[in-house]
Amino acid sequence: MTIPAGDDPRRDTTPRRRASLELLRAEATDELAVIIRERLVAGEDPWDFMEELPSVDELVVFILRAENIAANGGVRPSAARHYRVLRQIALDYPALTRAVWRLLGDANTHRRWDAVIRSDAS
Repeated sequence: MTIPAGDDPRRDTTPRRRASLELLRAEATDELAVIIRERLVAGEDPWDFMEELPSVDELVVFILRAENIAANGGVRPSAARHYRVLRQIALDYPALTRAVWRLLGDANTHRRWDAVIRSDAS
């Protein structure tokens, strides 16, 4: 049996929901707790680093974005693809829309983990 190219699930590049938002948020909360603990054990002052950490929802968006990158062979997305992937995450998980738009804007560019893709011309 031949599957038409448009119906072949192996050729589908759209992100897939892997878990409920509640589960994703729980995983992100656990991950942030580990990061905070490691930095505290390393002797860092929480007043110096807490503000630079992503929120739980921002971390969930990054987890979903990373899964999309991995599913695409690990190729770093262009600025246009980055926008489309984050926009699709917002469509798949409406409760993350606010976090997606924050990450797409220039508001967080001072953070080390920021995913805003800048061209060399900027």
